[in-house]
Amino acid sequence: MLAVLGQENHPGAGHDTSFDSNSKRKRISVGKYRGAAKKWEENQMRWKCVKALSQALKKTEEAYLDIADKMLMENPELTLMGSCVLVMLMKGEDVYVMNLSVDHSTNVEEEVQRIRSEHPDDACAVVNERVKGSLKVTRAFGAGFLKQPKWNDALLEMFRIDYIGNSPYINCLPYLCHHRLGPKDRFLILSSDGLYQYFTNEEAINEVELFIALQPEGDPAQHLVEEALFRAAKKAGMDFHELLEIPQGDRRRYHDDISIIVISLEGRIWRSCV
Repeated sequence: MLAVLGQENHPGAGHDTSFDSNSKRKRISVGKYRGAAKKWEENQMRWKCVKALSQALKKTEEAYLDIADKMLMENPELTLMGSCVLVMLMKGEDVYVMNLSVDHSTNVEEEVQRIRSEHPDDACAVVNERVKGSLKVTRAFGAGFLKQPKWNDALLEMFRIDYIGNSPYINCLPYLCHHRLGPKDRFLILSSDGLYQYFTNEEAINEVELFIALQPEGDPAQHLVEEALFRAAKKAGMDFHELLEIPQGDRRRYHDDISIIVISLEGRIWRSCV
């Protein structure tokens, strides 16, 4: 921006060297301040968008837990219900993502240490690679029985955990990020945790890139689902079609929910789930 401003033609340019030099300095100075102010405004807007996403999740969970609290006597199982969260907001070339995901799990040592430090009197805060021996994830929407003792106490004894103290064992603090789309960005992949039982981020990206190159009219989301199922079947030592014949409820032993949306930055969207 400063280079462009410095090279613009103005009336009187070339007639008075000293005037031209001072004028350039003034224009560069003005351009510099304007550029800095614009950048500050853009960063403020991005920060507000990220903050709004976080506040929206917080208020939504509070509303859900309030409803669950009012229905506690009739439906105590509501305190067991929880979910991961993935929200994407796209405005122009700015992409905002809010995520409660597989990255927030007992596979991440920092998350395990955080929970243990928040519960120093509970030697079983994380046991068998699960929070209180129950959940693999360390952050989630809902799952009130791991957030307040009263919701845990409302459950049948067989479902209760040994809740020590009053601090929550898991929270609903999301990972938030902003990405400015560049000329090399071609598509976005949004998916549930089931995909990443069998794919790394890089593998999923490479798979979609190759599929789109070979089958530009095909459905990359459906292709990812099928490939994940092939890998799940292979790991279980069975045929792909054998896995599909297992009822979905029982199939949870072999793979988690796999829901995928692939968004092409050229204007196409593909969805698939299993």
